[in-house]
Amino acid sequence: MTYVDLRPGTIERAVFPPAPAHPRETTLADLSPRLFASLTRSDQHRKALYYLRGLLQAEGRKSIRAIAALFGDDVSEQNLHHFVSSSTWDWVPMRRALADHLTTVSQPQAWVARLMIIPKSGQHSVGVDRHFFPGLGQVLNAQRAVGVWAASEDVTVPVNWRLHLPRAWLKDHRRRSQVAIPDGAGPETLTECLGGVCSETALNWNLPVRPLVVDTSEVHSATLFQEFADSGVPLLVRADGELRLTVTDPLLPAGGGQVLPAGRIMEAARSLRRPASWTGSRPDTARHTHLVATVRVSLPVPGGRAAGGGELALLGVEDARGRDRTQLWLTNMTAAQPALLARLSKLAEKVDTDFAEISEGVGMRDFTGRSFGGWHRHVTLASAAHAIVALSGRSR
Repeated sequence: MTYVDLRPGTIERAVFPPAPAHPRETTLADLSPRLFASLTRSDQHRKALYYLRGLLQAEGRKSIRAIAALFGDDVSEQNLHHFVSSSTWDWVPMRRALADHLTTVSQPQAWVARLMIIPKSGQHSVGVDRHFFPGLGQVLNAQRAVGVWAASEDVTVPVNWRLHLPRAWLKDHRRRSQVAIPDGAGPETLTECLGGVCSETALNWNLPVRPLVVDTSEVHSATLFQEFADSGVPLLVRADGELRLTVTDPLLPAGGGQVLPAGRIMEAARSLRRPASWTGSRPDTARHTHLVATVRVSLPVPGGRAAGGGELALLGVEDARGRDRTQLWLTNMTAAQPALLARLSKLAEKVDTDFAEISEGVGMRDFTGRSFGGWHRHVTLASAAHAIVALSGRSR
Protein backbone atom coordinates (compact mmCIF):
# COMPACT_ATOMS: atom_id res chain seq x y z
CA MET A 1 0.00 0.00 0.00
CA THR A 2 1.33 3.49 -0.88
CA TYR A 3 0.36 6.60 1.10
CA VAL A 4 0.75 9.96 -0.75
CA ASP A 5 1.34 13.03 1.42
CA LEU A 6 -0.88 15.72 -0.15
CA ARG A 7 0.30 18.67 1.95
CA PRO A 8 1.45 21.66 -0.11
CA GLY A 9 5.05 21.33 -1.27
CA THR A 10 5.26 17.72 -0.29
CA ILE A 11 5.73 15.00 -2.87
CA GLU A 12 7.20 12.27 -0.71
CA ARG A 13 5.61 8.83 -0.74
CA ALA A 14 5.55 6.51 2.24
CA VAL A 15 5.43 2.84 1.26
CA PHE A 16 3.81 0.58 3.82
CA PRO A 17 4.79 -3.11 3.91
CA PRO A 18 2.18 -5.49 2.51
CA ALA A 19 0.00 -7.41 4.94
CA PRO A 20 1.63 -10.68 5.95
CA ALA A 21 0.51 -13.73 4.01
CA HIS A 22 -1.81 -16.18 5.73
CA PRO A 23 0.20 -19.07 7.20
CA ARG A 24 -1.67 -21.61 5.07
CA GLU A 25 -0.94 -19.64 1.91
CA THR A 26 2.74 -19.56 2.82
CA THR A 27 2.79 -23.30 3.45
CA LEU A 28 0.88 -23.99 0.23
CA ALA A 29 3.30 -21.83 -1.78
CA ASP A 30 6.24 -23.69 -0.23
CA LEU A 31 4.78 -27.16 -0.76
CA SER A 32 2.91 -27.04 -4.07
CA PRO A 33 5.86 -26.83 -6.53
CA ARG A 34 7.34 -29.98 -5.05
CA LEU A 35 3.99 -31.69 -4.59
CA PHE A 36 2.80 -31.13 -8.16
CA ALA A 37 6.14 -31.63 -9.94
CA SER A 38 4.95 -34.97 -11.38
CA LEU A 39 1.88 -33.41 -13.04
CA THR A 40 2.89 -32.91 -16.65
CA ARG A 41 0.20 -30.48 -17.84
CA SER A 42 -0.62 -26.95 -16.71
CA ASP A 43 -4.34 -27.75 -16.54
CA GLN A 44 -3.57 -30.56 -14.10
CA HIS A 45 -1.63 -28.12 -11.90
CA ARG A 46 -4.56 -25.72 -11.97
CA LYS A 47 -7.17 -28.34 -11.10
CA ALA A 48 -4.99 -29.80 -8.36
CA LEU A 49 -4.75 -26.37 -6.76
CA TYR A 50 -8.50 -25.84 -7.03
CA TYR A 51 -9.18 -29.20 -5.42
CA LEU A 52 -6.61 -28.65 -2.68
CA ARG A 53 -7.92 -25.18 -1.88
CA GLY A 54 -11.46 -26.56 -1.87
CA LEU A 55 -10.53 -29.18 0.71
CA LEU A 56 -9.11 -26.39 2.87
CA GLN A 57 -11.92 -23.87 2.39
CA ALA A 58 -15.23 -25.59 1.65
CA GLU A 59 -17.69 -25.80 4.52
CA GLY A 60 -19.15 -29.14 5.56
CA ARG A 61 -18.72 -32.27 3.48
CA LYS A 62 -15.92 -31.89 0.92
CA SER A 63 -17.81 -33.20 -2.11
CA ILE A 64 -16.62 -32.33 -5.62
CA ARG A 65 -19.79 -30.26 -6.04
CA ALA A 66 -19.05 -28.26 -2.89
CA ILE A 67 -15.46 -27.68 -3.99
CA ALA A 68 -16.46 -26.52 -7.49
CA ALA A 69 -19.08 -24.17 -6.05
CA LEU A 70 -16.35 -22.19 -4.28
CA PHE A 71 -14.81 -21.08 -7.56
CA GLY A 72 -17.84 -20.19 -9.67
CA ASP A 73 -17.10 -20.26 -13.39
CA ASP A 74 -13.36 -20.76 -12.93
CA VAL A 75 -13.68 -24.54 -12.80
CA SER A 76 -16.62 -26.89 -13.36
CA GLU A 77 -17.77 -29.82 -11.26
CA GLN A 78 -17.39 -32.04 -14.34
CA ASN A 79 -13.74 -31.00 -14.83
CA LEU A 80 -12.86 -31.65 -11.20
CA HIS A 81 -14.66 -34.99 -11.24
CA HIS A 82 -12.67 -36.08 -14.28
CA PHE A 83 -9.41 -34.84 -12.75
CA VAL A 84 -9.91 -36.94 -9.62
CA SER A 85 -11.90 -39.96 -10.77
CA SER A 86 -10.98 -40.58 -14.40
CA SER A 87 -7.64 -38.89 -15.09
CA THR A 88 -4.45 -40.90 -15.50
CA TRP A 89 -2.07 -39.00 -13.22
CA ASP A 90 -0.17 -41.20 -10.79
CA TRP A 91 -0.69 -40.46 -7.09
CA VAL A 92 2.51 -42.24 -5.90
CA PRO A 93 5.00 -39.49 -6.94
CA MET A 94 2.84 -36.91 -5.16
CA ARG A 95 2.82 -39.00 -1.99
CA ARG A 96 6.58 -39.49 -2.16
CA ALA A 97 7.09 -35.75 -2.65
CA LEU A 98 4.96 -35.08 0.44
CA ALA A 99 6.94 -37.60 2.49
CA ASP A 100 10.27 -36.10 1.34
CA HIS A 101 9.07 -32.61 2.22
CA LEU A 102 8.03 -33.70 5.71
CA THR A 103 11.37 -35.35 6.44
CA THR A 104 12.92 -31.94 5.83
CA VAL A 105 10.50 -29.62 7.63
CA SER A 106 9.10 -31.74 10.49
CA GLN A 107 11.76 -34.43 11.04
CA PRO A 108 9.50 -37.42 11.85
CA GLN A 109 10.40 -39.55 14.84
CA ALA A 110 8.50 -42.57 13.50
CA TRP A 111 6.23 -43.89 10.77
CA VAL A 112 2.86 -44.77 12.30
CA ALA A 113 0.45 -47.19 10.61
CA ARG A 114 -3.22 -46.59 11.35
CA LEU A 115 -6.46 -48.19 10.15
CA MET A 116 -9.03 -45.82 8.64
CA ILE A 117 -12.67 -46.96 8.66
CA ILE A 118 -15.00 -45.27 6.15
CA PRO A 119 -18.68 -46.15 6.81
CA LYS A 120 -20.83 -46.35 3.68
CA SER A 121 -24.58 -46.68 3.18
CA GLY A 122 -24.45 -48.44 -0.20
CA GLN A 123 -22.59 -51.29 -1.90
CA HIS A 124 -21.01 -49.54 -4.90
CA SER A 125 -17.98 -47.69 -3.47
CA VAL A 126 -14.80 -49.61 -4.24
CA GLY A 127 -13.90 -52.16 -1.56
CA VAL A 128 -16.96 -51.61 0.63
CA ASP A 129 -18.12 -54.65 2.59
CA ARG A 130 -19.56 -55.65 5.95
CA HIS A 131 -16.86 -56.11 8.60
CA PHE A 132 -16.74 -56.69 12.33
CA PHE A 133 -14.50 -54.14 14.03
CA PRO A 134 -13.26 -55.40 17.43
CA GLY A 135 -12.28 -51.91 18.59
CA LEU A 136 -15.83 -50.68 18.00
CA GLY A 137 -17.56 -53.91 18.96
CA GLN A 138 -19.91 -53.77 15.98
CA VAL A 139 -20.41 -54.73 12.35
CA LEU A 140 -20.26 -51.88 9.83
CA ASN A 141 -20.74 -51.55 6.10
CA ALA A 142 -17.47 -49.79 5.35
CA GLN A 143 -14.27 -49.38 3.41
CA ARG A 144 -11.05 -50.19 5.23
CA ALA A 145 -7.75 -48.49 4.43
CA VAL A 146 -4.34 -48.38 6.05
CA GLY A 147 -2.50 -45.07 6.28
CA VAL A 148 1.19 -44.56 7.03
CA TRP A 149 1.87 -41.30 8.87
CA ALA A 150 5.04 -39.26 9.31
CA ALA A 151 4.84 -38.62 13.05
CA SER A 152 6.57 -36.40 15.56
CA GLU A 153 5.29 -35.06 18.86
CA ASP A 154 4.42 -31.76 17.14
CA VAL A 155 3.18 -32.79 13.67
CA THR A 156 1.66 -35.95 12.20
CA VAL A 157 0.72 -36.23 8.52
CA PRO A 158 -0.46 -39.22 6.42
CA VAL A 159 1.89 -39.87 3.49
CA ASN A 160 0.76 -43.20 2.02
CA TRP A 161 -2.43 -45.24 1.74
CA ARG A 162 -3.59 -48.70 0.76
CA LEU A 163 -7.25 -49.61 0.33
CA HIS A 164 -8.10 -53.12 1.44
CA LEU A 165 -9.97 -54.99 -1.27
CA PRO A 166 -12.12 -57.90 -0.03
CA ARG A 167 -11.98 -61.15 -1.96
CA ALA A 168 -15.63 -60.76 -3.02
CA TRP A 169 -14.69 -57.61 -4.98
CA LEU A 170 -11.67 -59.19 -6.63
CA LYS A 171 -13.59 -62.29 -7.75
CA ASP A 172 -16.49 -60.32 -9.26
CA HIS A 173 -15.24 -59.25 -12.71
CA ARG A 174 -18.21 -56.94 -13.32
CA ARG A 175 -17.80 -54.98 -10.08
CA ARG A 176 -14.05 -54.96 -10.51
CA SER A 177 -14.35 -53.47 -13.99
CA GLN A 178 -16.91 -50.86 -12.93
CA VAL A 179 -14.54 -49.30 -10.38
CA ALA A 180 -11.35 -49.88 -12.43
CA ILE A 181 -9.46 -52.04 -9.95
CA PRO A 182 -5.99 -52.66 -11.51
CA ASP A 183 -5.30 -56.11 -12.93
CA GLY A 184 -2.36 -56.59 -10.57
CA ALA A 185 -4.43 -56.19 -7.40
CA GLY A 186 -4.83 -59.60 -5.78
CA PRO A 187 -6.52 -60.87 -2.62
CA GLU A 188 -4.79 -60.12 0.66
CA THR A 189 -5.61 -60.14 4.34
CA LEU A 190 -5.78 -56.87 6.26
CA THR A 191 -2.43 -57.79 7.85
CA GLU A 192 -0.91 -58.25 4.37
CA CYS A 193 -2.45 -54.95 3.30
CA LEU A 194 -0.83 -53.15 6.22
CA GLY A 195 2.47 -54.92 5.71
CA GLY A 196 2.46 -54.00 2.02
CA VAL A 197 1.93 -50.27 2.48
CA CYS A 198 4.42 -50.14 5.36
CA SER A 199 7.03 -51.99 3.32
CA GLU A 200 6.51 -49.70 0.34
CA THR A 201 6.88 -46.58 2.47
CA ALA A 202 9.70 -47.62 4.79
CA LEU A 203 11.78 -49.71 2.37
CA ASN A 204 11.10 -48.52 -1.20
CA TRP A 205 10.89 -44.73 -0.89
CA ASN A 206 14.46 -44.04 0.30
CA LEU A 207 13.19 -42.30 3.41
CA PRO A 208 15.19 -42.02 6.66
CA VAL A 209 15.06 -45.17 8.78
CA ARG A 210 12.62 -44.58 11.62
CA PRO A 211 10.71 -46.92 13.93
CA LEU A 212 7.48 -48.25 12.45
CA VAL A 213 4.69 -47.98 15.03
CA VAL A 214 1.59 -50.10 14.35
CA ASP A 215 -1.43 -49.43 16.55
CA THR A 216 -4.41 -51.54 15.55
CA SER A 217 -6.08 -54.61 16.97
CA GLU A 218 -7.20 -55.66 13.49
CA VAL A 219 -3.91 -57.26 12.35
CA HIS A 220 -1.75 -60.19 13.45
CA SER A 221 1.32 -58.74 15.13
CA ALA A 222 3.31 -61.98 14.95
CA THR A 223 2.90 -62.07 11.16
CA LEU A 224 4.30 -58.55 10.86
CA PHE A 225 7.44 -59.46 12.80
CA GLN A 226 7.97 -62.49 10.61
CA GLU A 227 7.47 -60.39 7.46
CA PHE A 228 9.94 -57.69 8.55
CA ALA A 229 12.41 -60.02 10.26
CA ASP A 230 15.27 -59.39 7.81
CA SER A 231 14.39 -55.84 6.77
CA GLY A 232 16.25 -53.87 9.42
CA VAL A 233 13.08 -51.88 10.19
CA PRO A 234 12.63 -51.12 13.92
CA LEU A 235 9.11 -52.23 14.87
CA LEU A 236 6.77 -51.33 17.73
CA VAL A 237 3.45 -53.14 17.32
CA ARG A 238 0.38 -53.08 19.57
CA ALA A 239 -0.12 -56.53 21.09
CA ASP A 240 -3.29 -58.24 22.22
CA GLY A 241 -3.33 -59.58 25.75
CA GLU A 242 -4.08 -63.07 24.42
CA LEU A 243 -1.05 -63.15 22.09
CA ARG A 244 1.02 -66.16 23.13
CA LEU A 245 4.75 -65.58 23.53
CA THR A 246 7.73 -67.55 24.78
CA VAL A 247 9.36 -65.94 27.83
CA THR A 248 13.16 -65.76 27.45
CA ASP A 249 13.95 -63.07 30.04
CA PRO A 250 16.22 -64.20 32.92
CA LEU A 251 14.65 -61.47 35.10
CA LEU A 252 11.39 -63.42 34.98
CA PRO A 253 12.55 -66.89 36.04
CA ALA A 254 9.05 -68.05 36.97
CA GLY A 255 8.03 -67.90 33.33
CA GLY A 256 11.31 -68.79 31.67
CA GLY A 257 10.77 -70.94 28.59
CA GLN A 258 7.01 -71.03 29.00
CA VAL A 259 4.55 -70.01 26.30
CA LEU A 260 2.11 -67.60 27.95
CA PRO A 261 -0.43 -64.93 26.95
CA ALA A 262 1.11 -61.47 26.76
CA GLY A 263 -1.24 -60.11 29.41
CA ARG A 264 -0.24 -62.79 31.88
CA ILE A 265 3.46 -62.20 31.19
CA MET A 266 3.11 -58.51 31.98
CA GLU A 267 1.16 -59.27 35.14
CA ALA A 268 4.08 -61.42 36.29
CA ALA A 269 6.44 -58.53 35.52
CA ARG A 270 4.73 -55.92 37.71
CA SER A 271 7.75 -55.80 40.01
CA LEU A 272 9.87 -54.74 37.01
CA ARG A 273 7.83 -51.58 36.36
CA ARG A 274 9.67 -48.28 36.60
CA PRO A 275 8.43 -44.70 36.29
CA ALA A 276 9.09 -42.94 32.99
CA SER A 277 8.49 -39.22 32.49
CA TRP A 278 9.02 -36.84 29.61
CA THR A 279 7.94 -33.46 28.33
CA GLY A 280 7.24 -32.75 24.67
CA SER A 281 9.43 -30.58 22.48
CA ARG A 282 7.29 -27.45 22.93
CA PRO A 283 7.47 -25.46 26.19
CA ASP A 284 3.68 -25.62 26.64
CA THR A 285 3.53 -29.42 26.36
CA ALA A 286 2.23 -31.28 29.40
CA ARG A 287 4.49 -33.67 31.27
CA HIS A 288 3.75 -37.37 30.73
CA THR A 289 4.32 -39.90 33.51
CA HIS A 290 3.88 -43.65 33.08
CA LEU A 291 4.92 -46.94 34.62
CA VAL A 292 6.75 -49.10 32.09
CA ALA A 293 8.33 -52.54 31.99
CA THR A 294 9.89 -54.75 29.33
CA VAL A 295 10.26 -58.53 29.20
CA ARG A 296 12.39 -60.44 26.68
CA VAL A 297 10.25 -62.82 24.62
CA SER A 298 10.13 -64.64 21.28
CA LEU A 299 7.40 -65.84 18.95
CA PRO A 300 6.54 -69.51 19.47
CA VAL A 301 5.41 -72.06 16.91
CA PRO A 302 3.92 -75.52 17.43
CA GLY A 303 6.53 -77.90 18.74
CA GLY A 304 8.29 -75.28 20.82
CA ARG A 305 10.63 -74.05 18.09
CA ALA A 306 11.31 -70.32 17.73
CA ALA A 307 9.36 -68.60 14.99
CA GLY A 308 10.75 -65.94 12.69
CA GLY A 309 11.04 -62.46 14.15
CA GLY A 310 14.19 -62.84 16.26
CA GLU A 311 14.57 -61.66 19.82
CA LEU A 312 11.75 -59.37 20.92
CA ALA A 313 10.63 -57.43 23.96
CA LEU A 314 7.13 -57.14 25.38
CA LEU A 315 6.49 -53.60 26.59
CA GLY A 316 3.85 -52.65 29.15
CA VAL A 317 2.81 -48.98 29.44
CA GLU A 318 0.52 -47.94 32.28
CA ASP A 319 -0.67 -44.51 33.33
CA ALA A 320 1.07 -43.68 36.62
CA ARG A 321 -2.28 -42.70 38.15
CA GLY A 322 -3.86 -46.01 37.17
CA ARG A 323 -6.59 -44.39 35.05
CA ASP A 324 -6.19 -46.58 31.95
CA ARG A 325 -5.59 -50.24 31.18
CA THR A 326 -2.01 -51.30 30.59
CA GLN A 327 -1.09 -51.04 26.92
CA LEU A 328 0.92 -53.95 25.54
CA TRP A 329 3.41 -53.55 22.70
CA LEU A 330 5.82 -55.92 21.01
CA THR A 331 9.13 -54.61 19.65
CA ASN A 332 12.38 -55.74 18.08
CA MET A 333 14.16 -52.70 19.61
CA THR A 334 15.37 -54.78 22.54
CA ALA A 335 18.26 -52.44 23.40
CA ALA A 336 16.07 -49.31 23.61
CA GLN A 337 15.22 -47.81 26.98
CA PRO A 338 11.63 -48.57 28.07
CA ALA A 339 10.94 -44.85 28.49
CA LEU A 340 11.88 -44.21 24.84
CA LEU A 341 9.63 -47.05 23.68
CA ALA A 342 6.75 -45.69 25.76
CA ARG A 343 7.28 -42.25 24.25
CA LEU A 344 7.22 -43.70 20.73
CA SER A 345 4.00 -45.57 21.51
CA LYS A 346 2.28 -42.28 22.37
CA LEU A 347 2.81 -41.03 18.81
CA ALA A 348 -0.08 -43.31 17.85
CA GLU A 349 -2.36 -41.26 20.12
CA LYS A 350 -1.10 -38.07 18.47
CA VAL A 351 -2.06 -39.54 15.08
CA ASP A 352 -5.56 -40.36 16.36
CA THR A 353 -5.97 -36.81 17.66
CA ASP A 354 -4.76 -35.22 14.43
CA PHE A 355 -6.98 -37.48 12.34
CA ALA A 356 -10.03 -36.30 14.32
CA GLU A 357 -9.02 -32.63 14.41
CA ILE A 358 -7.43 -32.15 10.97
CA SER A 359 -8.08 -35.05 8.58
CA GLU A 360 -11.80 -35.05 9.23
CA GLY A 361 -11.88 -31.29 8.66
CA VAL A 362 -10.25 -31.55 5.22
CA GLY A 363 -12.55 -34.34 4.06
CA MET A 364 -10.28 -37.37 4.23
CA ARG A 365 -13.31 -39.71 4.34
CA ASP A 366 -15.60 -37.59 2.15
CA PHE A 367 -14.96 -39.05 -1.30
CA THR A 368 -18.32 -40.02 -2.81
CA GLY A 369 -17.05 -41.44 -6.10
CA ARG A 370 -16.77 -45.14 -6.75
CA SER A 371 -13.50 -45.68 -8.62
CA PHE A 372 -10.29 -47.14 -7.25
CA GLY A 373 -8.15 -44.38 -8.76
CA GLY A 374 -10.55 -41.65 -7.66
CA TRP A 375 -10.36 -42.82 -4.05
CA HIS A 376 -6.55 -42.82 -4.13
CA ARG A 377 -6.29 -39.38 -5.76
CA HIS A 378 -8.74 -37.89 -3.27
CA VAL A 379 -6.94 -39.19 -0.15
CA THR A 380 -3.61 -38.08 -1.65
CA LEU A 381 -4.81 -34.50 -2.05
CA ALA A 382 -6.57 -34.64 1.32
CA SER A 383 -3.26 -35.74 2.88
CA ALA A 384 -1.63 -32.66 1.33
CA ALA A 385 -4.42 -30.49 2.76
CA HIS A 386 -3.85 -32.10 6.17
CA ALA A 387 -0.13 -31.30 5.87
CA ILE A 388 -0.85 -27.64 5.09
CA VAL A 389 -3.10 -27.29 8.14
CA ALA A 390 -0.66 -29.13 10.43
CA LEU A 391 2.44 -27.26 9.26
CA SER A 392 0.78 -23.84 9.41
CA GLY A 393 -0.30 -24.20 13.01
CA ARG A 394 -3.95 -25.05 12.25
CA SER A 395 -4.87 -21.36 11.87
CA ARG A 396 -7.80 -20.67 9.55
